[in-house]
Amino acid sequence: MQFDAVLIEPRRARMEAEGFWQGKTLLDYFDVCLAEKPDAVAVLTVVTGSGTRREMTYAEIDRLAWRAAAGLRRLGLGKDDVLSCQLPNGWEFVVLYIACLRLGVVFNPVMPIFREHELSFMLRHGETKVFAIPRVFRGFDHEAMAHRLKADLPDLRHLVVAGGEGPDAFEASLLDPALDADVPAARDISARDRSGANAVCQLIYTSGTTGEPKGVMHTANTMYSNLFAYADRLGLGASDVVLMASPMAHQTGFMYGLLMPFMLKARMVLMDSWDKAQAARVIEQEGVTFTMASTPFLMDLTNTVEELGADSSSLRIFLCAGTAIPGALVERARKVLGTKIISAWGMTENGALTLVSPSDPDERSINTDGFVLPGMEIQIRAADGTALPVGQEGALFVRGCSNFGGYLKRPQWNATDADGWFDTGDIARMDEQGYIRICGRTKDVIIRGAENLPVVEIESVLYKHPSIQQVAIVAYPDERLGERACAFVVPKAGKTFSFDEMIAFLDSQHLAKQYFPERIEVVDQLPSTASGKIQKFALRTLLREQYEQSRS
Repeated sequence: MQFDAVLIEPRRARMEAEGFWQGKTLLDYFDVCLAEKPDAVAVLTVVTGSGTRREMTYAEIDRLAWRAAAGLRRLGLGKDDVLSCQLPNGWEFVVLYIACLRLGVVFNPVMPIFREHELSFMLRHGETKVFAIPRVFRGFDHEAMAHRLKADLPDLRHLVVAGGEGPDAFEASLLDPALDADVPAARDISARDRSGANAVCQLIYTSGTTGEPKGVMHTANTMYSNLFAYADRLGLGASDVVLMASPMAHQTGFMYGLLMPFMLKARMVLMDSWDKAQAARVIEQEGVTFTMASTPFLMDLTNTVEELGADSSSLRIFLCAGTAIPGALVERARKVLGTKIISAWGMTENGALTLVSPSDPDERSINTDGFVLPGMEIQIRAADGTALPVGQEGALFVRGCSNFGGYLKRPQWNATDADGWFDTGDIARMDEQGYIRICGRTKDVIIRGAENLPVVEIESVLYKHPSIQQVAIVAYPDERLGERACAFVVPKAGKTFSFDEMIAFLDSQHLAKQYFPERIEVVDQLPSTASGKIQKFALRTLLREQYEQSRS
């Protein structure tokens, strides 16, 4: 595979000269941990449901990762080949990634929720040679699905099945003690082929909400340049215990749950899937100090800690990204959890780029998505490309150290100009102190009668209502005005909510009447990604189909 990471070289000299690209990979950080504390626990894996736990030291991970590297060589994998991994959070994921780095194999994490439709494209586009999967996860037979996929993917040579049986089993193909005889040869190969800091080491696909998924290419330098600044702002260090329940196949889990702890020399606690009661117990038992997830996770944890009376006093920071955090939730979480709630914004292409500081007042996490991290720049632009003044909404452009290397085989979609500015597709505004507020995606804008509606602000007002658990406002077609606004509402347990209640509440909050949604849909749940982001495109599609049916 040839990786056309065309966005790396144009900024390489500057990023290295300014110290943002320090030339280190996860292997460098891991080797330091291994040398300093080989017998310390590096990873604790917790299996949701059964509660099964497994601790692994740096020395154990090192030994198994070399064994796995030898196994991957036997399977024919080498430098710049692609391994796709659909494993849930766990020590196997960690060992496999380290093994790939040692051989220069490009790691492609894919979400456990993906099925044939998404995977057939991703694995073909990425020319995957080995596919690592669980035999069964959350009741779904991944092994059977993988065999169906393999029949139509000529590049896919081998399956590696965690918990499987026979020669394809993870344990047989990558962890067999007999592989230790091949480790010396693997070490020699690693000395030559191990991933460098500017080589593509991660291929991760966007969700493909419009058109085909895009294969985002990252290097160690692009990812770690984000992590340095991120950890520094939050004051994270070796004494921290990082809990990650968001899938490591998502950039949240991968960067902040896997890469960052090794950089910090901190202990990581991995949950294979989210369970609010288990999470509350793990935080209490393990003294978790930091976690990162989306707003629904924070809501779940707050409710559960209050119900169970669990001790969450060790949890210093809960970083929320993906959607605005309702003010009432921030206030309640601070009271119940005793935790600082940090708002942030980022993308698969860049990592978390803006976040508030722990020293900021809580209002900053309620009303903003933070200010930009060192090494990155932000610009708000009008439709004609000119920079907008403070306070005005426009297209959000970013550039700097953590910008990705480009989209695999689709450089025409890189959305990055000659000066390095990347079009995020988001709409934002910036205040006089440099804090930004994400006002929605470009495609999420509702333009009613030539007037843009401030969707995020309307949602934030509705979140204040005591009966509302979740809300999402999206456009639906209208012959006269082009678009109108519909509010999808999930009421809290035992509560109801109606259109008349919505109008009365918005009026009581003194919101301009032209911003009131003209329609409400009360639902049991909203479609969302595994990381908790609401999939507004699915709601828009539903309304558009209803509209088209009504006209046929």
